[in-house]
Amino acid sequence: MSFFSKQFIDVIEWTEAGDSVLAWRFPMEDHEIQTGARLTVRDSQMALFVNEGQIADVFAPGLHTLSTHTLPLLTNLLNWDKAFKSPFKSDVYFYSSRLRIDQKWGTPNPITIRDREFGAVRMRAFGIYAYRIADARVFYQKVSGSRGVYLVGDLEGQLRNTIVGRMTDAFGNANVNFIDMAGSQAQLSQTMVTALRPVFAELGLWLEGFVVENISLPEELQKMLDQRIGMNMIGDMNRYTQFQVAQSLPIAAANEGGGAAGIGAGLGAGMAMAQQMMNAMKPAAGPEPAQPGPQGSGGPATPPPAGATKFCLNCGKPIPKPARFCPECGGAQQ
Repeated sequence: MSFFSKQFIDVIEWTEAGDSVLAWRFPMEDHEIQTGARLTVRDSQMALFVNEGQIADVFAPGLHTLSTHTLPLLTNLLNWDKAFKSPFKSDVYFYSSRLRIDQKWGTPNPITIRDREFGAVRMRAFGIYAYRIADARVFYQKVSGSRGVYLVGDLEGQLRNTIVGRMTDAFGNANVNFIDMAGSQAQLSQTMVTALRPVFAELGLWLEGFVVENISLPEELQKMLDQRIGMNMIGDMNRYTQFQVAQSLPIAAANEGGGAAGIGAGLGAGMAMAQQMMNAMKPAAGPEPAQPGPQGSGGPATPPPAGATKFCLNCGKPIPKPARFCPECGGAQQ
């Protein structure tokens, strides 16, 4: 009578309710699987039969009628003959082999790599990756085990830390300068795929894709890099100084009265500094030839009359009395 009181299972299937479950155990309790029961394995699923802790059979997508022909390994384990008719009990695990896309990865702390141009560089990076279960046997043996439910979140930390651990070697061997990495993200992504696929395969997973979305430096190093880029963009210091002086002229012209003197003094000091910087950058020149006299006599130039000149307040050289700026040093005059 105990045989007839048992409940038998005729249909074994799993309908996924969401995207968070990787593995699910069919609820057996005191139930037994009826001979000739139907096993439905949907696309993007795999079914695994485990008898007394030992993997028996794995089923691919399709509709399967359970018999000694469809359960050859389980038949050998239980020593059934070829025409067994009695029910049997076995744990059935379903695995979702769909792609798990848009999985986030990132470096919680900067990692140090060796750069050919800058030496040791601390950098950050983040992006996304996609994977799926490829080998249900390996995944059962090394990851999910006999748990009733195994979720994506249970595996997330392991995969993320594995990615960060392999990133240092992969980026260091990429032979790409940090400045060029932004333009080589596709190459770096492929390098990471090559380095990570064997690691994922050890867990029964297949790494479908890996994307490096962003590479950056810590804030303090980024400021130093910006300064260096700015100096390279300036290029010719003479032309940059002339540009700065030209930008100051409209400001000085727009200020009259009390503010004009201050602006003029600042402009004069700036022009003097610019003149000194440009003179310092010019190659040393020989003595200038003597200027001819008024009628081409070859003598020195006649100085202006004493009453028509004054002395610069900054450099002390004689300048025309009406001049508001010194033609030698650019200093403002009263």
